[in-house]
Amino acid sequence: MVQTPPLSADAAIAPGESPDVQSIVILDFGSQYSELIARRIRETQVYSEVLPYRTSAAELSERAPKGIIFSGGPSSVYDDRAPQCDPEIWNLGIPVLGVCYGMQLMVKQLGGSVERAERAEYGKAALQIDDPTDLLTNVADGSTMWMSHGDSVTELPSGFERLAHTDNTPDATIADHTRKLYGVQFHPEVVHSEDGQALIRNFVYHICKCEPTWTTEAFIDRAIADIRKQVGDKRVLLALSGGVDSSTLAFLLHKAIGDKLTCMFIDQGFMRKYEPERLMKLFKEEFAISVEYVQARDRFLSKLKDITDPEEKRRLIGHEFIRVFEEESTRLGPFDYLAQGTLYPDVIESANTNIDPKTGERVAVKIKSHHNVGGLPKDLQFKLVEPLRKLFKDEVRKVGRAIGLPEEIVNRHPFPGPGLAIRIIGEVTAERLNILRDADLIVRQEINRQGLYHQVWQSFAVLLPIRSVGVMGDQRTYAHPVILRLVQSEDGMTADWARVPYEFLEIVSNRIVNEVKGVNRVALDITSKPPGTIEWE
Repeated sequence: MVQTPPLSADAAIAPGESPDVQSIVILDFGSQYSELIARRIRETQVYSEVLPYRTSAAELSERAPKGIIFSGGPSSVYDDRAPQCDPEIWNLGIPVLGVCYGMQLMVKQLGGSVERAERAEYGKAALQIDDPTDLLTNVADGSTMWMSHGDSVTELPSGFERLAHTDNTPDATIADHTRKLYGVQFHPEVVHSEDGQALIRNFVYHICKCEPTWTTEAFIDRAIADIRKQVGDKRVLLALSGGVDSSTLAFLLHKAIGDKLTCMFIDQGFMRKYEPERLMKLFKEEFAISVEYVQARDRFLSKLKDITDPEEKRRLIGHEFIRVFEEESTRLGPFDYLAQGTLYPDVIESANTNIDPKTGERVAVKIKSHHNVGGLPKDLQFKLVEPLRKLFKDEVRKVGRAIGLPEEIVNRHPFPGPGLAIRIIGEVTAERLNILRDADLIVRQEINRQGLYHQVWQSFAVLLPIRSVGVMGDQRTYAHPVILRLVQSEDGMTADWARVPYEFLEIVSNRIVNEVKGVNRVALDITSKPPGTIEWE
């Protein structure tokens, strides 16, 4: 049996621009799981990147990946407008793995047949293995795989053979061993596929012959060198939010260019209790990184007077952030570069950018490091420094941990750019902000005290704009309800409500009702995503 290298908890990935970087390319045919495939590859300590399905064979040849994966997609391969790949890809001699639609496209383009299945297959299915070698090494016979297809292969192309089947899908895994072309009708990248990662590792290590050579330390060394080469002796401005992305970026830039970095923290008044003070203390006193503090709470609050629509809240907060940022950068500048915490999902989703025609460098029109709260004016020109743009969130955390970020930042729960303003349903007022800050603080205190913080993706309170009758100390009350929202998720794209102990809920409810003036009722949101969203606005 083929033995593949063990995963490292400390692994991260270096940018893939250098020709000596081994990589696996994912061609995206519209699957909701394309990013997830890339992440699963990176978990094997091999670099991966997602490219459009139209990428030509010539470009792929120039990139010289060790392997190519065709993603799934919503189309049927026999439709007139179904996305197609460059047929010359089959002649490159590079191993290819087709996933779901990707497998069906492989079959059709190479002379096989795909038709509408008599019986669609969605959800879990037991994979019955006919050939346990090569792609299916270490994949248990009968293991659960996640199916999601209405079409099926009815005739294999010449040179292909069946490796596995399910009760409803005769050709669930196929291979042309000679040309190193493989296909799976299921989705090995999702968590529901029990041995999916073992299959992916087989493709990466055994078939593509990749080496797990990239580490967090290698990324940091390369990123620092690239930053110094790009920036030289120029000044860099970073909008610091206190989240893991901008904090990791601040540490990385400070290691690379020292005092040529200026961090700016705009306190818009919507952060959680004690967070602005804690952020300034950490960076100034413990990290020795200078941060310009901009107090703008009253300014932002006045902009939201009488505003109840959540999209209008976001728009106004984003617009005002831009104005403050513009004023303060002019006061502190001039700056040649703007550092942004752009991550790889932003790149995949085609972040809004322009190209400077003179230098060829990307020019900012969006503040990614401040949770995408709004775009910069086109006449406010900076060249971008984006050393994290090839990393996923989990990789950023590994980098942050390696360069010395404290765990309270590395493992901080996601927090929206507009902050508590979108956790107050209806108009945002100073009184309501104070109520929500106090309730939110209790949630954070108790979830830490009871050791649950790292077991959930997010945990927070939401304040509703209604009042309900209650009784406290024989007195009638008419006060606000608070909603508790605790969810479990891997990436925020989907989520389920967290099954926390009743004892935790009881303590939090009792504390909020007794300690937070203006609240007399606590409720629990048990809606998954979809159909709900994690945030209420």
